[in-house]
Amino acid sequence: MKVIDHINQAKKTLVSFEILPPLKGKGIKAIYDHLDPLMDFKPAFINVTYHRSETMFKKQADGSFSKIEVRKRPGTVGICAAIMQHYKVDPVPHLICGGFTREETEHALIDLAFLGIDNVLVLRGDAAKNEASFEPEPNGNRYAIDLLKQVVNLNHGIYLEEEVKDYGNAKFCIGVAGYPEKHFESPNREMDIQYLKAKVAAGAEYVVTQMFFDNQKYFEYVDKCREAGITIPIIPGLKPIYSKKQLSILPRIFHVDMPMALSEAITKAKTDEEVEEVGADWLLAQSRELKNAGVPVLHYYTLGKPKLIHKVVKELF
Repeated sequence: MKVIDHINQAKKTLVSFEILPPLKGKGIKAIYDHLDPLMDFKPAFINVTYHRSETMFKKQADGSFSKIEVRKRPGTVGICAAIMQHYKVDPVPHLICGGFTREETEHALIDLAFLGIDNVLVLRGDAAKNEASFEPEPNGNRYAIDLLKQVVNLNHGIYLEEEVKDYGNAKFCIGVAGYPEKHFESPNREMDIQYLKAKVAAGAEYVVTQMFFDNQKYFEYVDKCREAGITIPIIPGLKPIYSKKQLSILPRIFHVDMPMALSEAITKAKTDEEVEEVGADWLLAQSRELKNAGVPVLHYYTLGKPKLIHKVVKELF
């Protein structure tokens, strides 16, 4: 079932989760152990992130270094198939531009279609660790809207090879990312919303926001999007706080603000266990306000903390 159909048919706020593929070498049991407790809440869908390879240098016997590409978290397509089979829940694989050619992307989409997976979330992805700014692969998609258009083309039966004709169309429901505090590369929020509007015009059916810790910023973002003529559902993305390190890491990496009240509470906490309590209370308050406001879905970035998420969601549903 498509995400947009879940939303349109729902009579109340839904819940969904986002997970990371396990590190290479771990089996599917790591995913089941993570998700089993969260199945209590009957999530409408589960997002599975996609990760590009990383460039590493391996020292050789002669003292020289060879350049190798390593993917630390492979398996997104397989994990999605396993989730669908094991839990009978709709998976939403992420698709990213970085690290993949358009041909590789098309092959992944074909595999997903064969498996009966009809949802994708399209993202540009981050720059490689050794790059100052994002650079696509040769013959890769540079922007998320380029990737989105490739998925739309496949929905229309248009493949990269022109000689491929008279094949069935794919049926992907396409989600995109939104940034209540704007994407860090956008000059301003107004321009960022115009980029989002272009994605909607190109075929995006819903938005999932980056994490935020001040609900007012989400509400203002939705209002600005509506003023710009964007009418598709905008799903709030929520992340738990569980360590003091996040107080500096999250603003630096994700370019989000931490409210003063949250920052002070984290600073006063003496242990990470106390920080986790602060984070759970904050996440619950955020979630409750958003649910009362009638948001379509509460989407949780679980990130290895299913027990914390379970504790919060149990209070809501």
